[in-house]
Amino acid sequence: MDATLSSWVTEAANWVFLVIALPTLAAAFFVVTSRNIVRAVLYLVVTLAGTAALFLMLGAEFVGWTVVLVYIGAVIILFLIGIMITKAPLTEESDLSQPVSARIPAALLSFVLFAVIAWAVGDAFGLATIPVPDDATRSADLGVSIFTNWVIPFEALSFVLLAALVGGIAIARKDDPVEEDA
Repeated sequence: MDATLSSWVTEAANWVFLVIALPTLAAAFFVVTSRNIVRAVLYLVVTLAGTAALFLMLGAEFVGWTVVLVYIGAVIILFLIGIMITKAPLTEESDLSQPVSARIPAALLSFVLFAVIAWAVGDAFGLATIPVPDDATRSADLGVSIFTNWVIPFEALSFVLLAALVGGIAIARKDDPVEEDA
């Protein structure tokens, strides 16, 4: 076994990375292959949670918690609300997928792009550990800045988003006109 590989195997953080990354990759695969939209959204939650955990592991706590709050806490909830307030069928009967003649080239192109990006990252960084700077901005500093200097715009934005959500529900749930029998 190569010395670099054996040092990689003995590092506990690499095993934690694999424990987080492999389920994240599996969930990402199920996001794009699931035929049920609600299950796809739930797999997306698992994928985003795994991504947030990887960011936290790298020391990018602000990015990790932003993924949790913004994407999992807001975007996914909006997806689920959007699914619930529309009158779209949730059954697996509707066939929205492309024919195999279109899926195979797309899969090959995706694999080639993944291989090129993986090679570029491996060539640039190798198996070296990613350094975490000592002077990184902490999430606490950003929170203090948001809730002291920018509290009024932050609250105004929350009311605008609330109004947009209520408006979206009102528009989507307008009852169909009832036709009277003559």
